[in-house]
Amino acid sequence: MAVPKRKTSKARRDQRRASSYRLNKVTIQECPNCHEPKLPHRVCKACGYYDGKEIIKVED
Repeated sequence: MAVPKRKTSKARRDQRRASSYRLNKVTIQECPNCHEPKLPHRVCKACGYYDGKEIIKVED
């Protein structure tokens, strides 16, 4: 069985592990109805529309 000759340093170990812990950047889209920023596949908080239909009534 292969055995490492030297101890892996904490810096090298943590560098290797860091790639799996990186978070993806949150994508923000523009609402096609009111042009406010919103998360994809969610009802727009500003106007209450999703997929061209009014889902919730938003009071001004």
